[in-house]
This record gives sequence, C-alpha cells and structure tokens, in this order.
Amino acid sequence: MARSRRKKGARSFALNVEQVVEFWKNLLEEKPLLPFVIPLVLLLWVFERWLFSFSNWVPLAIAVWATVQYGQYQHRIHVEELNKKWNQIILKTSPITPLEHCEWLNKLLMEVWPGYINPKLSIRFSQIVEKRLKHRKPRLIEKIELQEFSLGSTSPCLGLHGTRWSSSGDQRVMQLGFDWDANDISILLLAKLAKPLLGTAKIVINSLHIKGDLLVMPILEGKAVLYSFVSIPDVRIGVAFGSGGSQSLPATELPGVSNWLARLINETLVKTLVEPRRRCYSLPAVDLRKKAVGGIVYVRVISASKLSRSSLRGSPSRRQQNYSADSSLEEHYEDKDLTTFVEIELEELTRRTDARPGSDPRWDSMFNMVLHEETGTVRFNLYECIPGHVKYDYLTSCEVKMKYVADDSTTFWAIGPDSGIIAKHAEFCGDEVEMTVPFEGVNSGELTVRLVLKEWQFSDGSHSLNNFHSGSQQSLSGSSNFISRTGRKINVTVVEGKDLMPKDKSGKCDPYVKLQYGKIVQRTRTAHSPNHVWNQKFELDEIGGGECLMVKCYNEEIFGDENMGSARVNLEGLVEGSVRDIWVPLEKVNTGELRLQIEATRVDDNEGSRGQNIGSGNGWIELVIVEARDLVAADLRGTSDPYVKVQYGDLKKRTKLTVACLSGHIQNSKSSMASNLRVP
Repeated sequence: MARSRRKKGARSFALNVEQVVEFWKNLLEEKPLLPFVIPLVLLLWVFERWLFSFSNWVPLAIAVWATVQYGQYQHRIHVEELNKKWNQIILKTSPITPLEHCEWLNKLLMEVWPGYINPKLSIRFSQIVEKRLKHRKPRLIEKIELQEFSLGSTSPCLGLHGTRWSSSGDQRVMQLGFDWDANDISILLLAKLAKPLLGTAKIVINSLHIKGDLLVMPILEGKAVLYSFVSIPDVRIGVAFGSGGSQSLPATELPGVSNWLARLINETLVKTLVEPRRRCYSLPAVDLRKKAVGGIVYVRVISASKLSRSSLRGSPSRRQQNYSADSSLEEHYEDKDLTTFVEIELEELTRRTDARPGSDPRWDSMFNMVLHEETGTVRFNLYECIPGHVKYDYLTSCEVKMKYVADDSTTFWAIGPDSGIIAKHAEFCGDEVEMTVPFEGVNSGELTVRLVLKEWQFSDGSHSLNNFHSGSQQSLSGSSNFISRTGRKINVTVVEGKDLMPKDKSGKCDPYVKLQYGKIVQRTRTAHSPNHVWNQKFELDEIGGGECLMVKCYNEEIFGDENMGSARVNLEGLVEGSVRDIWVPLEKVNTGELRLQIEATRVDDNEGSRGQNIGSGNGWIELVIVEARDLVAADLRGTSDPYVKVQYGDLKKRTKLTVACLSGHIQNSKSSMASNLRVP
C-alpha cells in the first residue's frame, strides 16, 4: 500500500515539474528579456543589502530621469517654434510658393453661393449692367430695360489647376484659375425696337461661360485687394429671343443682339478688368452702410517729367532733316521744342490745361470734376501742340481710379512703373493725395497730380464731412431721413454761369440753359449781360428709378444756336427742406460751369391752412380742352388763330396756337395741374 502511494506521488511530482518547465518555456517565448531581469534583480538585492540602500538613490534616479524628460520636451517645443518662424520667414521672403489645389475653397464656395454670394453679386452686377445698357445699345434697339437679374445656382470654380503666390518687386501676387460655366442664369431684358423692327421684345441671357487666369494683389497693408485677369478671358453667352409668354426663338431672329452682348461684355472686361487695369475690393474695418451715388473731386495737374518725343507712343516722327553729325543734339533740340498740354477726362466731362514747352512742363492747374457713382476713373491724355497747326497730336495717357470705401474713406490707385501698383488712401474727404503716375508706354515719362475728394453724396441725402466747407451735415451713423419720391416736387433754380465760352471764340456770348427731366423740357431766358445770371426757378415732378437731370447750355445765334456743353445731375438722395447748391461743370467742352440750386418739396407743402383744415390728400386734376365753336372771327379775313389760357391758383398754362381756324375749333389740348383737393 505504501509503495503504491510513493509511486503515485512520484508521478504527480513529475507532472508538476513538466508543467513548470512548459510554463517557463512559454514565458521565455513571450518575455525574452526575463532571463536578464532576474540576475539584475538579484544584483540589485545584493547591492542594496551590503553596499547602498534603495531608499537613498531611487528618488535621485527619478529626479534625474524627470529632468532629462523635461529637457527633451522643451527641446521639442523650441524646435517646433523655430520651424514655424522659419516657415513664416520663407513664406514672406520666398518669391514663389508651391502649387496648391483649392478643392476646399470650391466646396465652401458651392455651399455659400446660393444663399449669400449669388444675391449679393446679382444686386451689384445688375446696377452695373443697367448703367452700361443706357449708354451702349445697338441701333435696332431704341430703349432697353433690365427686368430680372440672377446669376443662377452654379458657382465659379477657382484654382482647378492649382494656386500659388509670387512676387513682383515688393508686391505679392496670387494667381489662380477662374472657370465659370453657368447654364441656369436668368438675365431678362425688355427692349423697345427701333425702325424697321417695331414693337417690344424680350431678350433672355440663359447661359454664361467665362474662363481665364485671375491675379489677386493685396494693397494698403490689407485694407483693399486689387484683382484682374492676366489676359482677355474666353467669354461665351447664350441668348434667347421672344415676344413674351412661353415663346422663345433663337437669338439670330434679332440680328446683332448676341454679338452686341458678347462685345459689350468683352469691352467692359478689357477696359476695367484685364492687366494692367484692375478693379478694387475694399476691406474696411467699419461699415457705415451708406450707398454713395456721386461725388465732387478736385484734380490738380502739377507737372510732367522725362518727356521725350522719340519714346512717346503715338507721336509722329518729326525729326529735323539736317546734316548735323551730332544726332544727340538734334534729339535734345526736339525735346526742348516739345509743347504739350494735358486733357483731363472723367466719363463725359473733359477739361484741359494750357500748353507748356519743354520735356519737364509744369501746369499747376486745378479742375472741378463730378462723379456719378461710387467709383470713377480720371484719365489724363497728353497732346502735343504743333506750331502753325490747328490739329493736336495725341502722344500718350495715364489714369487714376478712385472708389468710395464703406468706412467713409477713399481709395486711389493707378498703374505704376513696370505694370506695378501705386495706391493711396484718403481717410477723410478733403485729404489731399499726390501721385506720380507713369505714362503708358516704355520710358514715356511720368505725370504728377494731386487729387482731393471734396465730398461724397449718398442715397439717403447725406454728405461726407470734409475740410472744404462746414454746414449742417447728417450723422455718419447711416440713419436716413429720406422720404419716398411719391408726390414730391423738385425745384431747380438756374442761378448763374461762369467761364462760358462759345466755340468760335468771337467773344460774344448770349447763353441760355435747357433742362430735361424725363420728357419735360424747360429753358431759361437768354442772358445778354456779361455776368451770365439767370436766377430762374423751375418746378418738376420727381421721377423714380434714378432719373438724372440733363442740363444743356446754348449760345443764342442768328443762324442756329451753338451748343456750349451739357451735364448730368444726379437727383438721388434729395432731402426735403434742404437746398443743394452746386457748381456743375459742363461736359464735352473745355470750360464752363453752371450753378444750380436744387430742392425737393412735397406737393402739399405749397397749400395753405385751408387745405390742412379739410384734411385733403395729394391728387391730380387733368384738364383736356377738346374743342371750341362759334368763336368770333378776329381777323379781317374772317378767320382766327385761337388759343386758351388756364389759371389755377398761381399756376398758369396755355394751349398751342391753332393757325387759320375757319370753323373756330380747338381740339385735343391737355393741361395738367397739381391739386390738393379731396375727392368726396
């Protein structure tokens, strides 16, 4: 019995040993460093037992380890900061950055285009298109009106082939591709056709394709951005033509419309948005939310320098045919003999300086110019006066652009040397800006000018504060006391004129002024005095839609009156009870200004207490004089030339004269009078 127990115990011990050995093998496979750990632990135990206690050196080891780890952490932080600074230095100093794709930007543009960018751009572009259509229309169209404008739901794609920054001198430039293929735009034009095509027609632009390369250039330390196309972009439009309803015919049914619209878009882009001509997008820190509708700018032409006939573009070769061996002396003589003047052009308004000789002429002439919107381009054309010739030779030109900024400041910019940028910023109206602008062409000289934006006029009737005059101005907070145009009168007083000069320069000038507002035409009496004073007042019914007052000045002559210039006056933003006293420079002539006093009043302002007591409202009485009969023959021949006078209060009207009326009838004469009567 005992032997059997010993055998069982031996077998169980053998099994335990085998299990321990198997476990140890598995442990060594999983932890190969374990054989080295055990001797290390034994060594540390011996070291702690007979040499040095753990309680003394373990905290020291931990402190050393923590110090090393903290040092490595600080080292990594310093390395990251140095890398960031180095990348910023490289970004600022590197002339070019790597090409980067902008899928994220296009995705963002797709998301914000329908609800924000499309409505905002549609409103802005519709105003630009409406103004352009008034002045640029084909002969087959008598009148054209913009009825609907929407850029659709398709956003343009930017930088499909990558975007990069580069440097041009000190100017940073971003170049990116622009590809816009919109097939769902809706631009509806209503056109009144001229002869031989009569009636009205609807022109619908339903697709637009623009493809090109854009340049974006920040200026004025980030206060604004200039942008333009590198070259003329590829532009294609789709046009439909119909007479209304669901009818839609190909654009070829109206000859020339599609080509006219494509040409209009291309010319607008070339003149305003193709290098080196750029548009400006302002980035003001404060937005006063006021809409500028016009302004007055003083332009002073100071001097020109480095003018040379040989390098001026457009100048004919007028080299003296002599046998001098020194050609440089001949060239020097020609430049010294050069006599030039500058023509200043702002839209239809032109002025010119006196002629001055030499390659560095000085004029120091100031001119009063008028802006009709929030942007303007002042162009300076240089001409040469040839002795003994009536004709002037065009040499070259340059231009300065200006724009109202939403924080009540003004940005000026121009093309600099080597197609660079010259930009100035006037914080307040009245601040003078001096710019030296190179003429177009290689080594064509440069022109020094000073510009002062005297005042900006806003749609709410307020004016920008300026240093030129003081008076009661509205707050810059943007609050408006503008009253609806319905039922208002505009009183225009033609006060006087100055510097009026007929074209024949005979010295005799008998001027008069014509005012046209809508279809109403009024004229002043002829001023025979040398002072050219009228002080004549006219009352006009206000017309909505931004209608301008057309002013034309004529010189009365026996064989036909001579046109001495015209002007457009923006009547937006007139405030009741406030008189706008302005000098209006005449366009399409070199000299001449008219002084106008403009005031807006309510129709019921001229009615007395009687009208207020009966609680009357605004109204109109239209009197139609149809005919007359049994009139007495006033002439010896038994005929009469009758007319009718109508007087209503202080208002007097008369019909046209009916010549040689045998039956004594007056037919179909109308007279309209303002009334404040209440219809029961």
